[in-house]
Amino acid sequence: MGFLEFSQLFMSFMSGNTTRFGVAVASQDWENVARVASTIIVFCFGAFLGTLLAALFGRWRLAALLIIEAALLGLGLLMPWGSYAYPLHAYPIVLALGLQNAILQDEGGRSLALTYVTGAVVRFGTGLANLMLGTVASSFWIQAPLWAGLSSGAVLGGILQIRYGESAFLFPAALAALLALVALVLTLAKPGSPLVAGISPAPDAAPHAKPVARHVSA
Repeated sequence: MGFLEFSQLFMSFMSGNTTRFGVAVASQDWENVARVASTIIVFCFGAFLGTLLAALFGRWRLAALLIIEAALLGLGLLMPWGSYAYPLHAYPIVLALGLQNAILQDEGGRSLALTYVTGAVVRFGTGLANLMLGTVASSFWIQAPLWAGLSSGAVLGGILQIRYGESAFLFPAALAALLALVALVLTLAKPGSPLVAGISPAPDAAPHAKPVARHVSA
C-alpha cells in the first residue's frame, strides 16, 4: 500500500531503499537522497523506539505496541503532505512498521522479521538444513507462514490502495487495533504465556540479559 501510495517509496524494505539511496547519490539526485535517507532514519528510529517500549511494557508489550502501531497508521492520514524530499505524511507509517519489528520474538529473543521477507526466506532455508541435521529450532515452522502472510498482505493491500487510495491505511490500522484487543485479553487470561509475550529479554538483547516482563498490579 505504501509503495503504491507514496511514489514507489518502500515503507518497510530498507534494503530496497538503500539501493535507491546509492543510485540517487551516484546520480546526484539530492532530492531523492533526502527522501530515501529520511525514510531509512525514521524506520530505524521506529525499531529503536519499539525495542525500548517492549522493555518498558514487559508482558504487555504485544497489546501496547499493536495499539501504538494502529494509532500511527491512522495518524498518517492527518499529517500534512510535506514535500517530495520530506514526505511527512509517510513518516508515521514508516515509524509504525519499524516499531512493529520489536513486537514478536523467537525463543532465542531474536526479533521475527515481520515487515521484510529476506530474513524469513533465509531462516527458512537454513532451517531446512538444520531440519536435515536434526537441530532445527521451533521458530523454523513460522518462517513459511510469515512469507505467505506478507505476500498475501501485498496483494490485498494493493487491491485496497487501488480502490480507496490513502484511506486504505484505515484497514491495517483497524486490524492492528483488533489484534491489540485480542492480545490484551490473552495477556489477562494467560499471564506469562509465551503465546502472548512471555518473559524474555528485550528483542535482540544478549542471551544473558535479564527478562523485561513487569508485573502490574490492578
